[in-house]
Amino acid sequence: MDGKSLSITEEKLDKLKEIIPEAFTENKIDWEKLKAALGDDIEFKNERYVLNWAGKSDAFRSLQSPSTDTLVPCREESVNFETTGNIFIEGENLEVLKVLQKAYFGKIKMIYVDPPYNTGNDNFIYPDKFAESREEYLSRIGDKDETGLMTREGLFRKNSKDSGHYHSNWLSMMYPRLFLARNLLKDDGIIFVSIDENEVHNLRLIMNEIFGEENFLVNVVWEKRFTRSNNAKIFTTLTENILCYRKTDSLSEIKEPRNEKSDSIYSNPDNDERGVWTSVSYVNPATKEQRPNLSYPVRKPFTNKEIIHPTNAWKFEKKVYEKHLLENKLYWGQKGENKYPRLKKFLSEMEGGMVPVDLWFHKETGTTDKGSKELEKLLGGKYFDFPKPSSLIKRMLKISTSEEDAIILDFFSGTCPTAHAVLDLNKEDGGNRKFICVQLPEKCDENSEAFKAGYKTISEIGKERIRRVIKKIQEEQDGKLDLDGNGDRDLGFKVFKLKESNFKIWRSNVETEEELITQMKRHLEPLDENAKPEDVLYELLIKSGVQLTAKIKEKNGYILVNDNEVALMLEKADDKIIKQIIAAKPQKVFTLDRLFKNNDKLKTNTALQMKDAKIEFKVI
Repeated sequence: MDGKSLSITEEKLDKLKEIIPEAFTENKIDWEKLKAALGDDIEFKNERYVLNWAGKSDAFRSLQSPSTDTLVPCREESVNFETTGNIFIEGENLEVLKVLQKAYFGKIKMIYVDPPYNTGNDNFIYPDKFAESREEYLSRIGDKDETGLMTREGLFRKNSKDSGHYHSNWLSMMYPRLFLARNLLKDDGIIFVSIDENEVHNLRLIMNEIFGEENFLVNVVWEKRFTRSNNAKIFTTLTENILCYRKTDSLSEIKEPRNEKSDSIYSNPDNDERGVWTSVSYVNPATKEQRPNLSYPVRKPFTNKEIIHPTNAWKFEKKVYEKHLLENKLYWGQKGENKYPRLKKFLSEMEGGMVPVDLWFHKETGTTDKGSKELEKLLGGKYFDFPKPSSLIKRMLKISTSEEDAIILDFFSGTCPTAHAVLDLNKEDGGNRKFICVQLPEKCDENSEAFKAGYKTISEIGKERIRRVIKKIQEEQDGKLDLDGNGDRDLGFKVFKLKESNFKIWRSNVETEEELITQMKRHLEPLDENAKPEDVLYELLIKSGVQLTAKIKEKNGYILVNDNEVALMLEKADDKIIKQIIAAKPQKVFTLDRLFKNNDKLKTNTALQMKDAKIEFKVI
């Protein structure tokens, strides 16, 4: 009941949709498709295999538009800020991905994201008019309430299924983020994206376009639950999809570690000195006619009779069979009961792990119910519905991050199960993986248990989860002998927040001469009057391509980063400091123009000295 009279047009459209569903796109008639369905002689415009949607051009403009924002450190919300290599970033993820481009281009080993599934009840950022300018977009995502939190009304749009751009809105939201994410992957990097049946088809298409169809690896089917719901009227959904792509074919082999279940099939019934083994069939699925070179008689040792398969070939050539025979790798059963031989496979030969499969059962990877209980146990309350279990993400990590120092990115991090998984797996195998988690400070509903418990935003839940996982690991380590060198494990994370630049940004939407003069006067001093030195430092680093985990040393009058990668003068410039910097031999030097106080001679001499020392010198 919506209080409105019957719409004759809607009734006719519903009847037409029942008869000719192929003529509709996003609940609207596609006239060319309708004519084709009715048998008209028609040629589709620009007919080719291509993914298109309303707003695709704007999605491209969105990803190509550079960001002037920065990331400012928040020490009071961090743990072990000075020493950790883990990062949590609070902010709108499209802008954050742009800010990360220079410093992390080609540096990320694995990306996992769990984006909005577009169920019809999701709230996410997308332009509600496709001609929205960047200034309008930035203004909208900057809407805040009286407490400084981003407002749902300003930030989000609810993407209802009644929308005429229902799928298009979701595609416009996802495309630029996935495009920028690909830039951050290493050549042998890998990305996993969780999705359900609402958009799995469209996600596959846009990822084919961004990553290349040849780099599609698998659609993993994950058993997210194992009990049926009788609330459903047609089918109960027990699974979700996880699409997996590589960046390039530099990733040519994937293995996952062996586990107790996979090793349990190995035994040693004949006391073979080579250790435990299992056996596999020697019979080829191909027939003798298909593979005549693989059909030959073999001798059964128990009867000394020659055996040949009546219909099928063997799996190996005769030379290989003779080698297996000499190596005692053929098994006919303990008492010769096998009709055909089997090949021994020793556990000691199975180096490098197992080839992963595309069906992940709940017993091995957990369920959404497990994810809920895991978070509830950590935080002491039910504050988030159906988060992913850390065990699911841990399985992805085991498959994709054998390197000890791999960086893992999650830019829809929610309650941070990815950070949880990284910390847990490092504890288990002694790895040194690092995480970067990005989460919007989305307001919790005021009637929710999370809000009542003091969590104003989802990002606050995520940060608190990381703190409690760290505390739990520390408590487990206390009192234990450090035989494995775990005392050096990274148990911390730096918190950064997305903010406007510390430098005044020239605005292009100037309409009058008075506005132009006012802006020019404002830019006589480029640095914002409220800018903090540390915030300026991190902005210059991230925008010059230096990672957020750089080693920063304060010297007498200047700052040295990563030993001699970058030096910065931010508060004072004189001959003494300049000589000290040149002696340190950094690759680059950044300083503020304001420090020279109109002393052009000092600035010119400094530039010449830097040039002679082959140091890149930038004045801002």
